[in-house]
Amino acid sequence: MNQFCIVIPNYNHTHAIAAVIYELKELQLPIIMVDDGSDEDAKQVFAELDTQYDFLTLISHEQNQGKGGAVQTGLLAAYQQGFSHAIQVDADGQHSLADISKLIELSNESPKKVISGCPIYDSSVPKHRYLSRYITHFWVWVETLSFDIVDSMCGFRVYPLAAVEQLMTKQPLGKRMDFDIEILVRLYWQGVKVTFLPTQVIYPENGVSHFRALHDNVGISWLHTRLFFGMLLRSPKLLWRKVAG
Repeated sequence: MNQFCIVIPNYNHTHAIAAVIYELKELQLPIIMVDDGSDEDAKQVFAELDTQYDFLTLISHEQNQGKGGAVQTGLLAAYQQGFSHAIQVDADGQHSLADISKLIELSNESPKKVISGCPIYDSSVPKHRYLSRYITHFWVWVETLSFDIVDSMCGFRVYPLAAVEQLMTKQPLGKRMDFDIEILVRLYWQGVKVTFLPTQVIYPENGVSHFRALHDNVGISWLHTRLFFGMLLRSPKLLWRKVAG
């Protein structure tokens, strides 16, 4: 029987986190929240939530590692605690939490797959995000020699933890905004398939984004360079997979 938990990376997101956890309470799933080196005011908010909810486990980084580092800490903790699957949810309230039950249903049907949200945006999405996503889509299609991954940047996913632990043991992964892309491509190379669920994504009016336009775009560009050459090494295997079906 699959055992699910929720992993929330959090760096100074205090505006929506109480509402997010309150809504998640109805699912009756354990939550692992990773405080990624937040400031003292945020730490106080997180400590109060940790005291309020017995299903919440709070893990703290002394220094900020980046979203990817926080997610990896949460996924590893989930695996070590015996969970089979972890649901990654952002702390800022942008995800449609009502869709988690659908993610779980799809995961139970195909427990070895990653089940990922595929964003449906409203007018709140910044226009530059559209451009960056389409550029990334192109490179991911090149890096996998397929169109199987229709979105690699949505941080609303169910991970099969055995496959994730196998990957993380042998391959260091990006610790910032490049993480969501890299783990999906490398899991695909590892033979893990992905199913996508269309889901509404909003950018909250008072939300805080930690995306650093210059640094993170440079990091993502460097990631695509590495993945491209990784694809060249794996191209015979990837092409054979397509032929074999």
